[in-house]
Amino acid sequence: MLRLIQLELQKLWLNKASRVLIIISFILPFTVLILSSIKINFFGFFTLELGELGIFNFPIIWHITTFFAAQFKFFFAIVVVSMIGNEYSNKTLKQNLIDGLSKKEFILSKFYTIVFFSLCATILIGLATFFIGMYYSSYTEAAIIFREVDFLLAYFVKLVGFFSLCLFLGMLVKRSAFALGFLFILFISESIIYGLMKWRIDGEIADKIHNFFPLQSMWNLINQPIQRIVMTKFPDKVDMAYDYALHGYEVAIVLGWTAIFVLLSYQLLKKRDL
Repeated sequence: MLRLIQLELQKLWLNKASRVLIIISFILPFTVLILSSIKINFFGFFTLELGELGIFNFPIIWHITTFFAAQFKFFFAIVVVSMIGNEYSNKTLKQNLIDGLSKKEFILSKFYTIVFFSLCATILIGLATFFIGMYYSSYTEAAIIFREVDFLLAYFVKLVGFFSLCLFLGMLVKRSAFALGFLFILFISESIIYGLMKWRIDGEIADKIHNFFPLQSMWNLINQPIQRIVMTKFPDKVDMAYDYALHGYEVAIVLGWTAIFVLLSYQLLKKRDL
């Protein structure tokens, strides 16, 4: 496994565009650090400091940071589809197979790299969240600090699932731009199908089916925290209550899609004439 990861890291680091995108994909999620220190002066009347609003308190901070950090996953998604496109355009895929790398090892090298980068991103976001929380939070009890740390698991699974989808699309079309275009088409298709289901069948059943769709299932891992933030400021608004917790079946659905995408990528490579 380590040999395959080292092989991929060497390829990515030698490519200038991939190197820049990897650096950006790791730096941008840390804009939450900047947000936590922002002070907005309203014409001298008062100063608003985001860190003092309580949104960086434990345990809600785990929810907020992982949700917003996940929005920057598209930068590494470009890296994933590019590392497939480059294999075909530079003919390194054929050369790797000639040099003794099996097709299974080729796909595994891509997947291991996806897991490696997802794990690194999760650890960095986890550390950043912990230190921001320790600085701003009024809660210091360990039980409260680590109460919702499972959002880190959701973040990790979400990245692995999304990048595995990008791996499959990269293998399917062999071109980075087309793969990203297919990703957008998939998003639109899910929305259209969901809308048609809401129109033709019971809304509750449509919602349950929709939750099994690839992109929607990944979204469900970390629900938007805006509504929850408002609820903390206005606890009497019970009509705004919603289920934001991570559930085991949500993780299972995304892991299922991850396995499907990796297996489909392998099957495409096995049947394709190189």
